[in-house]
Amino acid sequence: MGRWEPNARGRLAQAALELYAEQGFDRTTVAEITARAGLTERTFFRHFADKREVLFYGTEMAKDLLVRVVAEAPAAATPMDAVGSALEAVAAVFEENPERVRLRDAVVSAHAELRERELGKLAGLAEALADALRGRGTPEPAASLAAEAGIAVFKVAFARWIGEPDRADLPGILRASMAELGTAFAARASV
Repeated sequence: MGRWEPNARGRLAQAALELYAEQGFDRTTVAEITARAGLTERTFFRHFADKREVLFYGTEMAKDLLVRVVAEAPAAATPMDAVGSALEAVAAVFEENPERVRLRDAVVSAHAELRERELGKLAGLAEALADALRGRGTPEPAASLAAEAGIAVFKVAFARWIGEPDRADLPGILRASMAELGTAFAARASV
């Protein structure tokens, strides 16, 4: 192995996902991950704090994307429109490598501790969205309601997408789910 290996983070993440899927998260060691990736444990720990972080390292990038899209939304956009656009941007990133996203979801779904961490990640994304909306001048509780509703819609759309592996349009499923939420609220408002 050379001192510098190209795409070490990506190779480690791919090796970890494959091993987690093959033998389970708990039974996979960092040594096995690095051996499969052809890298050292020292390199692993330069990129990831622990073997769980391999599954969650994209959270900050997702937060940054959500916040940027909300901030760049047209001034006339409603809070839900801004949130919807931000979530569609994240959905489009997921579609760049759907096999990896689906494999990651299977690993996380199979492990209680990882599911709990995933919920924490989603709560952090909702808070980032709410902060971005407040930064645009959206008052409370509208900012928090739009952010939390958006994350709830994303969870439902994501589950539908995962459940239909031949369907490739996560942003489209997300848009349809947002419309369904609007319809549900409109029906409630007319009662």
